Amino acid sequence: MKRALSPNRRALRYALCMDYILALDQGTTSSRAILFDRAGRVAGTAQKEFRQIFPQPGWVEHDASEIWQTQLDVAREVLRRENVPASRIAAVGITNQRETTVLWDRKTGQPITNAIVWQDRRTATRCDELRAQGKASLIQKKTGLVIDSYFSGTKLEWMLDHVPGARARAEKGELAFGTVDAWLIWNLTGGPSGGVHATDASNASRTMLFNIHTLDWDDALLALLNIPRAVLPEVLPSSCEIARTDAALLGASLPISGVAGDQQAATFGQACFAPGMAKNTYGTGCFMLMNTGTVAVPSRNRLLTTVAWQGPQGQPCYALEGGVFMAGATIQWLRDGLEIIRSAPEVQALAASVPDTGDVYLVPAFTGLGAPEWDGHARGTLVGLTRGTTRAHIARAALEAIALQVADVFGAMARDAGLPLRELRVDGGASRNDLLMQMQADFLGVPVVRPQVTETTALGAAYLAGLASGFWRDAQEISGQWQVDRRFEPAMDASQRGVRLARWHEAIDRARAWAKD
Repeated sequence: MKRALSPNRRALRYALCMDYILALDQGTTSSRAILFDRAGRVAGTAQKEFRQIFPQPGWVEHDASEIWQTQLDVAREVLRRENVPASRIAAVGITNQRETTVLWDRKTGQPITNAIVWQDRRTATRCDELRAQGKASLIQKKTGLVIDSYFSGTKLEWMLDHVPGARARAEKGELAFGTVDAWLIWNLTGGPSGGVHATDASNASRTMLFNIHTLDWDDALLALLNIPRAVLPEVLPSSCEIARTDAALLGASLPISGVAGDQQAATFGQACFAPGMAKNTYGTGCFMLMNTGTVAVPSRNRLLTTVAWQGPQGQPCYALEGGVFMAGATIQWLRDGLEIIRSAPEVQALAASVPDTGDVYLVPAFTGLGAPEWDGHARGTLVGLTRGTTRAHIARAALEAIALQVADVFGAMARDAGLPLRELRVDGGASRNDLLMQMQADFLGVPVVRPQVTETTALGAAYLAGLASGFWRDAQEISGQWQVDRRFEPAMDASQRGVRLARWHEAIDRARAWAKD
C-alpha cells in the first residue's frame, strides 16, 4: 500500500517541480519584481518608479495605492515578459522599504491618508519630547532603537492624531496599520475580501513598538504612543508560509513564504549567516548590518540592535545596524535638483574627471543625519566652495559623502563588536560604481567585496521564501551560490585617511541642528 506524503514532503516535491522564486522588491523610489532560478541567478526583472510627494520641507510621502498598483504591475510584467506561467513559481518573497507607515480602511481597502515615508521628519519634535521625558533608555532596552522620527511609531501616532476620526476608528478595529510589507501582503491575499493582516519580525522591529526580546508588540510602548493594539498586524517568522496570493492576481494561488525588510533581506542575500559578517547596501539610503547571531548586542555607539530575521522554528537572528539616510538619493538630487547630470550612471565619469574635490565637502543631511549622529534637525550643507569649484568637484564630493558616512558607521560598528571588521560585502545599485567602491575601501582601510549578484535585497527575500517552500535545502546550499565579482583594496595611507575623516567631521559640525521649528 502506497504511503501518503507528509505535508512537508508534499511541499518539497511540489517545490522541486517549480523553476523560479518570484521576489517583490518594493523600494523607496520604485517597485521591482525579479525572478530567480535555482542557482540564485536573475532570470528576469521589471521595474516601475512612482511619485515622491513633498508637501512641505522635511515631509516625504507616498501614495500607498500607487505603491500597490506598481508592485502588481511589475509582477505581472516580469511573468509576461519572460513567458513564465504562475504554475512555474514555487513561492513569492517580499522585501520592502522599512519604517514607511501605511494606515488603511479594512472595509474599503483604501489608505486614509498618504503613507509617511521613513525619510520624513515631521515627528522630530515629538521625538525630542520623548527624549526630554527620559524615555530613551526604555525604548532602547525594549526595541534596540534610538528615539528618532525615522521609525514608524511616531508616524503612526501622528496619523491617528491628525487625520480626522482616525483614532476613534482605529480603536474600533476599523483601520489597519502596517509597514509596506503588510500592505502588500494584505492586498495580495484579497484585500477587503479576506486579506491577511501580517508582518514579519524584521519589519516589526523597525516600528519602535515591538519588543525584540519577547518578539511581540509591547504594551508599555503602545501606551506611551497611545497606539491601540487593534490596529496592529500579526507578527510571523520571516521564513514560513504566511499566506497564499489571490489566484486572480497572478494566475495562480502562490505561497508567500518569505518576508523581510530590505536591509535584513540583503544581509540574508549576502549569505552573512555567521556572527561578525557584515554587509552594506547602497540604495536610496545606505545601510550596514552585522550579524550578531542569537544575541541582541546593545550598542554603545548609537547604532541600532535589530531583528535580522526569524526562522520558521521561531529562533531570531539579531544584527547591529547603522543607517545613512541619503546615498543613492544624493545622486538623484544631483540629477533632479541641481540638474548637473542627466542620469545617475553619468556621475562616475563626471567625478573621475577631477583628481579630488578641491577640499569641497557635501553633507547630504537633506532629511537629517542617521547613525551615529542621529540629528533630525541637521540639514544639507555644501562647504569649501571657491571660484574654481565645478560641477565635477560637487559630483565627486557627493560620491565621497556616501563613502564617508559609511566609514563613520563602520567605525562605530567595529567599536560595538569589540573586534576589527576584516572586509565589507556590498550590494545595491550604487555598488556597481567602481569609483565609489574604491573610495569606500580607501576610507574604511579594509577590502570592499562586491558579489556577482548585486540584487541581494530581492535575492534575500527569494532565499527566505525558497527555504520555507523547499526550493533550496538549507543555508549551506545558499552560501555555495555566493561568488565574488570584484574585490577593492584600500589604496589611501592611514595618515591621509585620518586627515580626510577629520575634515569630514568639521563639515558635519556645520550641518548640525540647522532646521528650526
